[in-house]
Amino acid sequence: MGNLLYIIAVILIIAWAIGFLGYSAGGIIHVLPLVSTKLYKILF
Repeated sequence: MGNLLYIIAVILIIAWAIGFLGYSAGGIIHVLPLVSTKLYKILF
C-alpha cells in the first residue's frame, strides 16, 4: 500500500510541475502539491 501511495504522490508532483510550467488548467492545478505533500508525509 505504501508503494502505491508513493507512486500516486510522484505522479501528482509531476502533473503539478507540468501545469505550473505552462499549461493553464485553472485553480485545480494548485491543489495537486497539497495532495502530494500530504501523501508524502503519510509515507515518511
